[in-house]
Amino acid sequence: MRSHLLNDTTAEQYRRSVTQGVERVAAKLATTDRPFTGVTVDALAPRIDEIDLDQPLHDTTAVLDELEDVYLRDAVYFHHPRYLAHLNCPVVIPAVLGEAVLSAVNSSLDTWDQSAGGTLIERKLIDWTAGRIGLGPAADGVFTSGGTQSNLQALLLAREEAKTDDLARLRVFASEVSHFSVQKSAKLLGLGQDAVVSVPVDHDKRMQTVALARELERCRRDGLVPMAVVATAGTTDFGSIDPLPEIAGLCEQFDAWMHVDAAYGCGLLASLKYRDRLAGIEHADSVTVDYHKSFFQPVSSSAVLVKDASTLRHATYHAEYLNPRRMVQERIPNQVDKSLQTTRRFDALKLWVTLRVMGADGIGQLFDEVCDLAREGWELLAADPRFDVVVEPSLSTLVFRYVPASVTDPAEIDRANLHARKALFASGDAVVAGTKVAGRHYLKFTLLNPETTTADITAVLDLIAGHAEQYLGESLDRAS
Repeated sequence: MRSHLLNDTTAEQYRRSVTQGVERVAAKLATTDRPFTGVTVDALAPRIDEIDLDQPLHDTTAVLDELEDVYLRDAVYFHHPRYLAHLNCPVVIPAVLGEAVLSAVNSSLDTWDQSAGGTLIERKLIDWTAGRIGLGPAADGVFTSGGTQSNLQALLLAREEAKTDDLARLRVFASEVSHFSVQKSAKLLGLGQDAVVSVPVDHDKRMQTVALARELERCRRDGLVPMAVVATAGTTDFGSIDPLPEIAGLCEQFDAWMHVDAAYGCGLLASLKYRDRLAGIEHADSVTVDYHKSFFQPVSSSAVLVKDASTLRHATYHAEYLNPRRMVQERIPNQVDKSLQTTRRFDALKLWVTLRVMGADGIGQLFDEVCDLAREGWELLAADPRFDVVVEPSLSTLVFRYVPASVTDPAEIDRANLHARKALFASGDAVVAGTKVAGRHYLKFTLLNPETTTADITAVLDLIAGHAEQYLGESLDRAS
């Protein structure tokens, strides 16, 4: 079994095995003509259930054949231009190269003596990102597993910076369309059920600052503590960007920590055309960025950044066997000193290789393309009487609803839209997401693939309308 260990004696075996795997994936990518096969749980689960994990195949080719059957054939392929559902981006080749390197070397980014150059590369990327945001010379941060962890750490720092030990008095303010991780973080941090105050949004799904000011005033009047305001730069459902400069002013007025969840909108940091949409983000005390959403990086690649590096001390614990206090005096850079994680992948390498091959402008150009595409898609939807579109896109998301001229019952229209999404997924021709707006069911395009065209959007809209019309026709037949 030692022959399977990656070391100096097995380097050639490593090359052959990985090459086989890469060739399989490359062949699959080259021949995939739909984002999904439409396989059902009932069809796929038995194939996986029948595999006996205690009986290895002892052959790489056989394992790849099996993997083709249980995974590669029926995977959902984000690279396909008609995958239009969630915040999953196609990935750039330099990042995949970085993934291959970091997996093989397997550095752990918790301590210097496990990562060395990896530590410095991650720190350089944090400085680069903080510079793009405009956080100033005292900024710092650390890579995380994703936006949920980044938001959790940011709110942990905000809790510790709040001027009270009475957790029941702390309040967090976020818009009604903010990410669910805000509520989850509050629960994990031991705050009360009423700790997160939902702030109404305007017609464009942006936080209403008048309402925020009213809630902050009520908080202070009731003897409570405004722990943090979470502004969103790219909501999951709408891609909307809260009015960051106004929110920053209110945070300063009420002495509240300003956190910007830019997990989605961080792509604007590299934008050549739309960077101004993030104006005000430089005032934040902390910022979440997800490179694996709008920097075209493989999962996972995220970070949390702070304006004041000293606030990261709230996540610091010292262990004699890992990062004893003396290392701080010795100026040994241990990233575990600022992270919620201990063992941690060198995910920063993917972004590093991407920037060194493509440059920030290359990433920004790709993100600008999908933002432009969303504008074109919105114009198509706004001109199509079959659909009701919710808001003009700030990023690359479109939320809309099929509305037949012959049906007026909102519940029946809901069922038609739900059916259309389900039928489209089952066909494998395209994948779209869904959400609710004012209690009604809507569909959603999340456009993150520069290869998607307006022709793709038009074709998918026609498919959606066709499935919905078929459902309504069958529903009418059943009723008659």
